[in-house]
Amino acid sequence: MNLPIQSPATTISGRHSPRRPPSSGRRLHRTRSRPEMARSRFVPDNFTLALVGTVVLASFLPCRGEAAHAFNWATDIAVGLLFFLHGAKLSREAIVAGATHWRLHALVLLSTFALFPLLGLALKPVLTPLVTPALYAGVLFLCTLPSTVQSSIAFTSIAKGNVPAAVCSASASSLLGIFVTPALVGVMVSTQGTGATASPWSTIGAIVMQLLVPFVAGQLLRPVIGRWIERNRGVLRFVDQGSILLVVYVAFSEAVNEGLWHQIPPTALAGLAVVNVVLLAIALAVTTVVSKRLGFNRADQITIIFCGSKKSLAAGVPMAKVIFAAHAVGAVVLPLMLFHQIQLMTCAALAQRWGARDTSRERLADAPGAGALGSGASAAKR
Repeated sequence: MNLPIQSPATTISGRHSPRRPPSSGRRLHRTRSRPEMARSRFVPDNFTLALVGTVVLASFLPCRGEAAHAFNWATDIAVGLLFFLHGAKLSREAIVAGATHWRLHALVLLSTFALFPLLGLALKPVLTPLVTPALYAGVLFLCTLPSTVQSSIAFTSIAKGNVPAAVCSASASSLLGIFVTPALVGVMVSTQGTGATASPWSTIGAIVMQLLVPFVAGQLLRPVIGRWIERNRGVLRFVDQGSILLVVYVAFSEAVNEGLWHQIPPTALAGLAVVNVVLLAIALAVTTVVSKRLGFNRADQITIIFCGSKKSLAAGVPMAKVIFAAHAVGAVVLPLMLFHQIQLMTCAALAQRWGARDTSRERLADAPGAGALGSGASAAKR
C-alpha cells in the first residue's frame, strides 16, 4: 500500500508543527506590543509635560522686576549656547552628501516659506473667527518659521526616508529662517497691528547676532569639540529643552503680567487647536501630492513630507523674543507650542506606519520562497 508522502513544505507550513513555537512566540509578543505602541503615540512626552508645567508656573508665579531682568539675561545666554552647540553638532559631510539634491530642497523650502504663509493669509477670513486677533498673529508667525531639524531627521529615519537629504534640507531651512522669517513677519504680522516691533532689517541684525554668530562659532570649533558633542548628546538635549522652557517661562510671565488669560477665552484655545490641525493637514496633503506628481521616489517623498510640513519650536521661541514686544510674546508663541505637539503626534504615527510598511516589504523580499514565488508568478503571466 502506497502511502502519500508528506512534503517538508507541508510539514513546515502546518499549524501544529513542532518547529513553529518560536514564531508563535514572536506573534504573541507582537500582539502585546501593538496597544503599547498605539497608546504611546498619544501620550504626551516629558518635554510636552514640562512645557505645560512651565506655562502653569508662569501663570501662578510669574517673574517680575529684578527677577525678570535676571531671567532675560539667563535666557539670552541659554539661547546663544543652544545655537553654538547645534553648530558644533552639525556634520559638514552630511550637508555635502545631501546638498546636490536641489529639487528636493527647493520643494521643502517652498512649502516652508511660501505655502505656509499663503495658507495663513488665505485662510484668515475663515479661521480668524475661531480665535482672537492676538492668537491669529501667532498663527501667522508660525507660518513664517523654518522647519525643524531634529524631529524632521528622526521621523525621516524611522520612516526609511532619505536621511542625508533631510539633514541638509532641514539645516538649510533653519539657517535661511534667520533672514526669511523676520522679513515675512514684517509683511504679514505687523500689518495686522499686533506687536511686531522693530523693522525687519534691525530684527535680522539682532537675530544674526543672537543665533547665527553662535552657530557659526560652533561650526568653526567642530573639529575641536565635535567628538565631545557626539559623545555627550544629553548635554545638547538638556540645553535645547532647558533654553526653550526658560524662554517660555519668561514670555508667559510677561504676558500674564499684562493680563493674557483675561484676553483669551477657553473657546479661543479650542479654536486654535482646530486652526493648527487644518494647517498641518493641508501641508501634509500638498507635500504628499506634489512630491508624487514630480516623480520623487518613496524615500525622497518621505523627506519632503516631514521636512516641508513641520515648524521649529526651538527656532521660533527665541525669534519671537527678538521680534515681538515682551507683552505680546506669550500669545504669539502659544499657537506654535500647540502646533508643535500636534505635528509630533501626527508625524510619529505616520513615521511608524511607513517604517513598518517598508520593513514588512523587506521581510517578504528576503523570505526563503520569495524568489521562487516571484519567478513562478512571472512565468504564469507569460
